[in-house]
Amino acid sequence: MSESDPPTFDETEEIAYLHSTPVETILGNHLFVLLQVAALRLGEATPDLAAAQLVIDTVSAMLNAGGERLGEHVALYRNALAEMQQAYVRAASAGTP
Repeated sequence: MSESDPPTFDETEEIAYLHSTPVETILGNHLFVLLQVAALRLGEATPDLAAAQLVIDTVSAMLNAGGERLGEHVALYRNALAEMQQAYVRAASAGTP
């Protein structure tokens, strides 16, 4: 395999990872990926407010549904969501005359 070859996907390895990783960790990773998507949408030359709002609302719903069951980092997730909500307000305000 050369450096230019794409990495191969090993389904068995992926399934083993999912079995061995705590659900709280998997959900936390997904929460941060979603917040990164929102940040990217807000950071566009013309922010995609509708897309960012959908992601923010979805993360909020996940946090409300999971609550403290999301584990020791739930406060970190909530703080990250609050920061993204503030970024949304700034982006939305910048577009209003």
